[in-house]
Amino acid sequence: MTEKRIIIYTDGAARGNPGPGGYGAVMKYGKHRKELSGGFRLTTNNRMELLAVIIALEELKYEGSPVTVYSDSKYVCEAVNQKWLFDWERKGFKKKKNPDLWRRFLPALRKHNVKLTWIKGHSNIPENERCDALAVEASRQANLPVDEGYEQEDNSLFK
Repeated sequence: MTEKRIIIYTDGAARGNPGPGGYGAVMKYGKHRKELSGGFRLTTNNRMELLAVIIALEELKYEGSPVTVYSDSKYVCEAVNQKWLFDWERKGFKKKKNPDLWRRFLPALRKHNVKLTWIKGHSNIPENERCDALAVEASRQANLPVDEGYEQEDNSLFK
């Protein structure tokens, strides 16, 4: 008997990098489907890619859920699959971008049985295309909130 898995597709977008950005996620379990999205006034594409996965995993009700996440972000998938993330954690995320989100991601990742799978973006996978549309649409909303993790991080080129 095969295990019934939750399927999640995610995507992030930034109009300019940095610029206004958004994330989108499509969650599927059997006949159930849920879409999630949100945006920020100033952020980066990588932050939105990672936040899409975080938001979707945090939405799950039951601990230990079997989940496959499909993402077109090598940044997110390789950080986990190549185990870089766990080295970054051990080193306190020194000199790493987005430490606030990686710290938020780890408990969500560890709470479930997650398999991260990289897929090529814009390759006519309907759910991935929908996530892209959700992310872009979210980035175009009026009165977007502040991405505090980004705007409070020292993004200056000068020290």
